[in-house]
Amino acid sequence: MESYLVLKDLAIIIIAAKLFGIVARKLKAPQVVGEIIAGLIIGPSILGWVNQTDFLLQMAEIGVILLMFSAGLETDLKELMKTGPIATLIACAGVFIPLILGAAFYMLYYGMAPWGSEEFYKAVFVGTILTATSVSITVQSLKEMGKLKGKVGTTILSAAIIDDVIGIIVLTFVIGFKNPDSDPVSVIISTVLFFVLAVGVGFISYKVFKIVDKRYPHTRRIPIAGLAYCFLMSYIAEKYFGIADITGAYVAGIILCSINDSSYIERKVDINSYMLFGPVFFASIGLKTNIDSVTGSILLFSLGFVIVGLISKIIGCGLMARLCKFKGNDALKIGVGMMTRGEVALIVAQKGLSVGLLEPVYFTSVILLIIVSSISTPIILKILYSKDKQTEEVTTAQ
Repeated sequence: MESYLVLKDLAIIIIAAKLFGIVARKLKAPQVVGEIIAGLIIGPSILGWVNQTDFLLQMAEIGVILLMFSAGLETDLKELMKTGPIATLIACAGVFIPLILGAAFYMLYYGMAPWGSEEFYKAVFVGTILTATSVSITVQSLKEMGKLKGKVGTTILSAAIIDDVIGIIVLTFVIGFKNPDSDPVSVIISTVLFFVLAVGVGFISYKVFKIVDKRYPHTRRIPIAGLAYCFLMSYIAEKYFGIADITGAYVAGIILCSINDSSYIERKVDINSYMLFGPVFFASIGLKTNIDSVTGSILLFSLGFVIVGLISKIIGCGLMARLCKFKGNDALKIGVGMMTRGEVALIVAQKGLSVGLLEPVYFTSVILLIIVSSISTPIILKILYSKDKQTEEVTTAQ
């Protein structure tokens, strides 16, 4: 195939992704949903204008690395350190309850799988997808209601940050265990060694970046060095520790999130991600989604997947919040606020596809979960907060 044809593919992807992204935003849905649908429409399943190529796959991989690097840069490390045991407990429950219920649902639907078999790891991976939390919709909803800085809002944000960290670690373990050449002990050792290296090298890297940032504040060399550091950490994670490259990118972002120009780095990285690599990544998910293979059985699985995905977060996070002395309605708010899914769920699903733990047809289930959770979360939160207002009015009247 002529190399210049990829230019046509990129033009189609960028235009279609942005157009459908704008439409999705107008309809109060996440913009990424529109970009995924754009990939589905222009891909082989419908119009056939663009086909997946190795070049597009590599660009999509860069896109997901940049997304995770940005997520790390946006992490408030001080807030993460201050949240204490409550947010950590809520986050742990919000990871492990969906993981268990998701895996159980898959095995109930397709049949029990023996420990260590291919089907067992597929079931565990379905649960891993459900561990992800995306609170961007929740944050916007709480802002509009003026509740973001309250105790519930702060707890949701803190728990979501820790939730993502634990989720990435779980993803690392699951992918490592799936490798037939690995054993549980080696996976654990490799993971621990990587994070030990990340702490040691990260501390030195942070000091170096801090010095350079102080000497050359707000200059382009800072985000350029940061981007190179992101790619280097991604490479080291995958090459020498057998850990997903996105884990290295996320860790790189966390290491640099506390320097003065972290937001400046994030903005510069976001330009590349927003204009090119991000649309290619999300559209590539649509390109890979094979709706021709969607059967009644898959649709029924998707419905169950969405229900389990929503309920598991409410049970896990809400119940733990209740055990941590939150009132019943506040605990429910935390559970609901943690049930939105977004980019991280897509990133996890994408990684599962690349290592053979997920088939393309199941992207339909993930996309449906993102749409339903993004629409339902703001509505339910508004209802829950309105109940507080009604209770206050009744108390005042008495």
